Amino acid sequence: MSGCFDQIHCPDFEAVTERRNLLSSITAGSLFFIGWWIIIDAAAKDPFEPAYHTPGAIASFALFMVNAVSNAQVRGETYTTGCIGQTGKVWLLMGFVLLFGSLIAASWILFGSYVVPAKPDPWPGVAIFLQNALIFFRQVIVLFGRTEESW
Repeated sequence: MSGCFDQIHCPDFEAVTERRNLLSSITAGSLFFIGWWIIIDAAAKDPFEPAYHTPGAIASFALFMVNAVSNAQVRGETYTTGCIGQTGKVWLLMGFVLLFGSLIAASWILFGSYVVPAKPDPWPGVAIFLQNALIFFRQVIVLFGRTEESW
């Protein structure tokens, strides 16, 4: 019984590592698309307060802020190149603060307007939260999933 897993071999992930940028870009773009598709569906089905769109708009702006910082600037290898220059880490921090803030605001909207008052259809609140969560996870995939060697 001790040798039952001896014939099982792990697959070779070399093809995945060669296409790391491609796979992370496709996954991240799909998450962003699905997030906005969910919020558009919820707004079309049951219109809600226009202010509830604010966390999604802020999260979309924050992803542009985070994407403006290269991995080399995060590692400290370059301080003068790029459009951000020496303020790259501060710009990255502010982008993630906006991403976390929009995720917290979406949670607040979900629980404060749809769960605690026990509305019969909480789908718009769930959609707002899902949109912001998917945008946040999209940014994490882009930041940690890409490599700059094959650009």
